[in-house]
Amino acid sequence: MGSMAYQPLPASNNPPLTGKYQINKHNTPPPLSPPLGKEGNLLTASAIVIGAGLGGCAAALALHHHGHNVLCILDKVRSFSRLGDSLGLGQNAFDLLAKWGCDVEQIKRIGNQAPDMTIRRWGDGEELARQPLMDMAGYIGHRGDYHDVFLGWVRARGIDVRMGSEVVGFEDGEAQAGVRLRSGEVMRADVMVAADGIKSLARPLVLGSLDEPVSSGYACFRAFFRPSEEQKGDERLNKYLRDGDCVNFWIGPDLHLVQNTLRGGDEFNWILTHKDEGDVPESWFQEGDMEEVRRLVRTLDPEVRGIVEATERCLDWKICYREPLGSWVSHENHKIALLGDSCHAHLPTSAQGASQAVESAGCLAVCLNKIQGKDEVRIATRVYEKLRFPRTRASQTNGEDLRDRWHSASKGVEEDKVIDPESVKVRNRWLYAFDAEEDASKRWDEVRQTVEDEFASGGIKPLC
Repeated sequence: MGSMAYQPLPASNNPPLTGKYQINKHNTPPPLSPPLGKEGNLLTASAIVIGAGLGGCAAALALHHHGHNVLCILDKVRSFSRLGDSLGLGQNAFDLLAKWGCDVEQIKRIGNQAPDMTIRRWGDGEELARQPLMDMAGYIGHRGDYHDVFLGWVRARGIDVRMGSEVVGFEDGEAQAGVRLRSGEVMRADVMVAADGIKSLARPLVLGSLDEPVSSGYACFRAFFRPSEEQKGDERLNKYLRDGDCVNFWIGPDLHLVQNTLRGGDEFNWILTHKDEGDVPESWFQEGDMEEVRRLVRTLDPEVRGIVEATERCLDWKICYREPLGSWVSHENHKIALLGDSCHAHLPTSAQGASQAVESAGCLAVCLNKIQGKDEVRIATRVYEKLRFPRTRASQTNGEDLRDRWHSASKGVEEDKVIDPESVKVRNRWLYAFDAEEDASKRWDEVRQTVEDEFASGGIKPLC
């Protein structure tokens, strides 16, 4: 790709990378360890994962399970805390995690125990539809709790998680890919997996340019807290705190509220999605304005409005997206692959962001298993992106469709008129009956031939 990559930085006093970057092929430090393989056969791929979030952990788990040598996971933060709120993991993710030897009961035990979810009318809470919770998000739990479990699985396998290790540069080398840390240290591996989120540093290397996040036109106010004993005892506030875990959705014109409880009602989470035409701020997460929340919920079902209005603080999260990428893989030597939010971020209504990252991890690991030599890493990464792009794009648009159906269901419908339950039900079940590794194995030969033909003709065709 030559014209757009990251400039290798000097070993000390490394500033953040900004602007346009050019790779310097003649300033390549020697590998810290020799490439793996013997006489051209790649028996085991060495890999470095950037980003220790759920997607990065999944990548490490999948690669390790399939016999690859995960040198480490790098993350710039020095420690993790219990940040965020609710997250859903679908059966499509659980089946892969279990296949990799992970005790998925650890997730199930700390997740929401409600059997069903209820979709309600905004103004009065009337039930519009009821579905098994598995139809929507699978197992809902606190993001931080799930992340702790994923990290535990990674560390139990002896995979080094290097915190406080900020990547400031990439090289898509001919022999191996490389990363340079802010400390000046250079690390190399046969394949680099960039699972570093929607603000991924590797994206410009893959894209050949800088792309900016675009506002979706919506934002979320989000809150997660432990209700006080006084709140639990207040009849005006406690309807959804009384009887263990529950999951409810209130849908109205151009907005909806998601509510769920964890730990038998000891923890309460609500997410209010609403129209927002503001610019994308430097930080997508910022302190929310509870007065604005109270204005938005003034017509909400009183039986849930009380606990929302009583919330002390919330976060304001601008829902941003990036245009679908034409490539998930670095263009020069094809050894750096994006994964998770760095290439296929999802809306909250998809309830599939983490699950699709797990699927992508399994697919990439299988593709690397199929190659015969290290010169074929480029085949594996290009087959991976072609296998995964249509699936993740369909999952993304499924979430967009649900949001639009919810926000339009009550428009022009009088309050006493019946809304067709099928028009507001979640349609995620098709996502769960899928094995990403089996799909990769079945389609490998066909897609590999496509990739080889494209290389022979002079270039890989864009994904979109």
